[in-house]
Amino acid sequence: MPTFNLFTDVPVDGVVTSDILKDATKAVSKIIGKPESYVMILLNRTLPIASACTEEPAVYAELISIGSIGPGVNEKLSSTIAEVLETKLSIDSSRSYIKFYDVERSLFGFNGSTF
Repeated sequence: MPTFNLFTDVPVDGVVTSDILKDATKAVSKIIGKPESYVMILLNRTLPIASACTEEPAVYAELISIGSIGPGVNEKLSSTIAEVLETKLSIDSSRSYIKFYDVERSLFGFNGSTF
């Protein structure tokens, strides 16, 4: 189950939250090649973030996946998510940072089991 954690310092209303969750789910699913039903998105809002000596709007994100990620996929996903956040939250892509984790199967638990 790919999990995408987004942390931002921008206040987000309910409508925009829903749009971001839908757009991010579609992007992760399409780019890493896993069904949307496997993708989990978490949007953590209004957290203080300082980056490059400024508190301008920013996002920090982590994508955790069992395989299906690597340099080409990571670049495409980074670009696509930056575009979504720039459109929905006016966060400049230079203020977007994503960390990718390719993990082993046994590190995840779901539905009472590990995979």
